[in-house]
Amino acid sequence: MSQQDIPTREVARRVFAGEFNSATYTFTESDAERAPVYALLPTGAPANRVYFVGTLTETEDVGSDNEYWRGRVVDPTGTFFVYAGQYQPAAAAKLRELEPPAYIAVVGKPRTYTTDDGSVTVSVRPETISVVDAETRDAWVLETAGQTIDRMQGEDPELEAYRAMVAEAYPDLEEDIPAMVVTALESVDGAVTDELPLA
Repeated sequence: MSQQDIPTREVARRVFAGEFNSATYTFTESDAERAPVYALLPTGAPANRVYFVGTLTETEDVGSDNEYWRGRVVDPTGTFFVYAGQYQPAAAAKLRELEPPAYIAVVGKPRTYTTDDGSVTVSVRPETISVVDAETRDAWVLETAGQTIDRMQGEDPELEAYRAMVAEAYPDLEEDIPAMVVTALESVDGAVTDELPLA
């Protein structure tokens, strides 16, 4: 196998819960059997993996025959739900041992589930879960705010096609992303929000 044949891991996009939970549209970019599945973020970027930091507020084993752990992770804009079972043993073990509340950093894959009434819920299948401190959480908020603004401003030509998909995928979306970014930044001491290019 040559170097160029080795699959590379997708970049883990920093995203706030307020945006992530609206990313109900998923797609692949090829018909290959194991083609990566992407969630389309409302700011116009594909996400095969995400990275977020928040407060683990609750853990519960919701499995019937086997352990299947659910974690509730809160950031300044909303809630992420993470689910880990026998195929994510390290993440499941972490959720089993952690005592909420705790700051954690999570890298994982977006997952969507369509309920019986047709609504779509979004969750994360964690690859790694790490305990972090308040400084790491604040740094993540600042970095994620910056990347969210960059996506909103649409200056990356590689994302042009995805921005066109957003209007079709989310015709009724009324997410106020700029207000969400301000809310997130206001949770960090000393963050400046009145000079942001959010218009």
